Amino acid sequence: MTPSTVIASAIRRERNRAGLSLSGLAAQAGLSKSTLSQLEAGQGNPGVETLWAIAGALGVPFSFLFEAPDKQPQLIRAGQAPVVQAEGSAFAASLLSAGVPGRRRDLYLVALDAGAIRTAEPHPSGTMEHALLLDGYADIGPTDAIARLGPGDYYHFPADVRHRYATTDRPARLLLVMDATG
Repeated sequence: MTPSTVIASAIRRERNRAGLSLSGLAAQAGLSKSTLSQLEAGQGNPGVETLWAIAGALGVPFSFLFEAPDKQPQLIRAGQAPVVQAEGSAFAASLLSAGVPGRRRDLYLVALDAGAIRTAEPHPSGTMEHALLLDGYADIGPTDAIARLGPGDYYHFPADVRHRYATTDRPARLLLVMDATG
């Protein structure tokens, strides 16, 4: 399965579970019906914001949109994980592992270009993020508690408030774990 077909199948599956029509989900997510229809057909290249809007409208964790129906062992070689690019910023994330039902934990490898700034809207109540910087330097955290991280630094912070990721004049990579307890 390609990343597009996994996302298409997951959107359709979750929309059906929620009992929503294409029009209903499109309206709740703030998307056009044709855009949503294309995504369910495995066409298009949705950005992070589009997928977050769909997940939010469905009331499911973001990772559910990357969940293939078959749970066989999976090896992801470096550089081969599906990448979702943010719209309007140099932020790219690869979902490496999604949480299982009842345990909402997602694991991402995040790549930030030099000079990137990504401001994230609050996630559901109780969500925490764990960031481990692998390479480069980045300013990360809630907008009122940003911390400068260097290689090997770890920062655990509430993500149910606006938060951001910003790099210096060098690219950065980080391991990001989203833990939704609420």
